[in-house]
Amino acid sequence: MDFQKELIDEYDREVAKTRKMLDAIPADVDFAYKPHPRSTSLGRLVGHIAETAGQWATGTLLQDKVEFAADHKFEPYVPASKDALLKRFDKEVAETNTALAGFSPAKWDENWKFAVGGHAWIDDSRYRVWRNWVINHMVHHRAQLGVYLRLLDKPIPGTYGPSADEK
Repeated sequence: MDFQKELIDEYDREVAKTRKMLDAIPADVDFAYKPHPRSTSLGRLVGHIAETAGQWATGTLLQDKVEFAADHKFEPYVPASKDALLKRFDKEVAETNTALAGFSPAKWDENWKFAVGGHAWIDDSRYRVWRNWVINHMVHHRAQLGVYLRLLDKPIPGTYGPSADEK
């Protein structure tokens, strides 16, 4: 089995399913929508999905560490529109695909770290970071998006088979 090829194929499959779910968002959706007061807004959720598949994935491949000062002010991405979201998603996924194409398989065993204010939040092999914090994390938030769409009474596309809306 070609380990590198399998990781790239998995990323491509999950990104395609994620793109399909993002495309199901109605053009006129209210990105401020929250299904519960403690929930994140729809706009922030889909922005985070785009960041995970793109910027975060590329950073995992091209950097050995991401470190912020304790007083770092994170500026989360919240798209202005569905069109802006899809453009950013497509652009950053293409950048990640370029990084994957040139990535050395030996680097999967190297350490990768994410720290804020000297506290390590993630300190693991790049392979585990890729699987947990890129692939699994993207799938997790994609599923949350499905719940938001269902609560908004919008059709949900199938991901691992047809959805109830496609039968």
